[in-house]
Parts: sequence; C-alpha cells; structure tokens
Amino acid sequence: MDNFTHSLVGWALGQAGLKAKSRKGLAALILGANMPDIDVFFGWVGWAPLAMHRGFTHGLGGGVLVIPPLLAGLLWLLDRWQIKRGVTFKSGLDMHVGWLVALSYLGAITHPLLDLQTTYAVQLLSPFSNGWYHMDSLFIIDVWLWTLLAGSIAWSRWREKHGQEWQRPVQGAIAIALVYISFNLGLSQTATEEVKRRSPSATSIFASPPPVWFWNRGMSWREERSIGRAEFRPFGGGLLDSHPPQPDAMDDPLVRTALARDRALRKFLGWSILPVADIKRGRCQGEVTIGDARYGEAGSSRSRLAHVTTVPLPGPGC
Repeated sequence: MDNFTHSLVGWALGQAGLKAKSRKGLAALILGANMPDIDVFFGWVGWAPLAMHRGFTHGLGGGVLVIPPLLAGLLWLLDRWQIKRGVTFKSGLDMHVGWLVALSYLGAITHPLLDLQTTYAVQLLSPFSNGWYHMDSLFIIDVWLWTLLAGSIAWSRWREKHGQEWQRPVQGAIAIALVYISFNLGLSQTATEEVKRRSPSATSIFASPPPVWFWNRGMSWREERSIGRAEFRPFGGGLLDSHPPQPDAMDDPLVRTALARDRALRKFLGWSILPVADIKRGRCQGEVTIGDARYGEAGSSRSRLAHVTTVPLPGPGC
C-alpha cells in the first residue's frame, strides 16, 4: 500500500485511544506503520532479503521483529533530549517505555499485513523463506480507505478539541474497514475459484482490484509456460473475456542470454511471480522486455512494470 494509507492506519489506531498510553505513542504508531519501507534505500545491499523491497524489513520474523525496539529507543532518546531542553508536552502524558515499544510493534505489524492485501505481494516469512504471499483484497492506493480513515480521524480530532468523547468515531471506522477488507477477500476468493473451475491447471492466480470499482477483478494466472487472463465482474456475468493462454516466452534462448548479461533483469525475476517476455529480433541485435503479467503485457503500453535490455546477435556484417 502507499505510505499515506500506512500513515492513516497508524494514526487511526492512535486516535482510537492508543495514543493516550504513552508520550510519543502516536509517533510510534505512525512511524512504525511506515518503518518497513526503509528497504527502498537498500537496493544496493548485497544481501538479497534486505535489498528486495517487501523482503526482510517486511518479514514477521525479520525486520518487523527486530526494528521496532530501535524506533522506540530513538523516540525515547528524543524525549530525553526534549526534557533536558525544558520542553513542555501539551498532551500531559507520561513516558511509558513498555507501551512505547508495544505501540512501535503494533504500528510495524500493520505494514506487512496491509501490504499482504495487494497483488504486489510480500515476503511475510523473510529471511527464513523467500516465498511471496498475497490476498488480493485491495488496490495499492485505495481511495475508499483514504476517505473512511481520514474522515474519521478529522471528526475524532474535532471532538477531542471540543472536549467530547473522541475515540468512538475511529473505532467504528476501523471496524468498517475490517468488514470492507473481508468483503473484498471474499470477492477475490470467488474470482480465484472461478478461474480454477474454468482452468484446472491454473497456478499462481492473482485477482487485481481496480483503483475505484473495487468489486471488479483483473485475473491473471500461469498455466505451465503460458499466461492466462480474464476479467471478473461479480455483478455482470462472473468471469468474462477469457482468452487462450499466451506463451510467456521465458524459455526463449535470447531471454536466457539477456538474463546472463543483465543483473537488473535477474533481480527483477527475484520479485516477479508471473514473468512474461516480449522479444524483438533485428539484424544485429535483439531487444528483450520482461514484465510481470499482473501489471500488463511486456512490451505493450499497458505494462506498468517492465525491464528492457538489448542483446547482440551474431551474423554477417554484425
């Protein structure tokens, strides 16, 4: 999910009442909810689990276990520094280190669990496993969650400012959000079962929700060395526009040569679950484009993620 959504989730938990547990508690929840994305700065690291986005820092037994105490420690040091400078805290709250650590953990664990809802997937068991997990209930930017959480937080803060009970609006919004996600999980599971019924050999099935019309799904899956696609409309006919699977071309010799020459392509395959290649051969060189079937066809204008490399071809005059 986008970091605005992660921040809203941490903020909502705080505004639901948890921010009152300790000074710096709200900061621990919001920063903790964004903390796993620190891996975007480590693409150069040689250790693959850390260099892979949504890898080690998103693993429940990896970064989510290790990093929250560091966040709590930094917030505690900031608090000590502020006290030495004579800062007064408007909240009037005391510092409770135990709660600060607990809130850092709570904020951090919401991050991979929220990312798990998208088709981008997450290595939930990193570094002990490099398997990718996904539940396909949400688009990576969900405007409905934005509206629900931001609106409830604004209402809660207004009530707090005017001395009224302020936790209940956000608590209700969190309950609605959980129902919304559960409903979408059910839709994705229904769509997945439809694909399995129509294509029994289908594996690695993804049900991609669109940005606004959250009840529809763009389906993609693997059938041996081919990629299948279809649209799922729960209120308009079920599984639609199913076409014969198209070869993924990943076993083409030119693709193997491109992978041997291009480290970026090999790294891309560490994340890609449904890789698909588009190959163009010229007189003296070939162009290999590798994308992921979850996000459009490689080599087409619809591809949102694709890597391109050129490979020299032997021949007269080359």
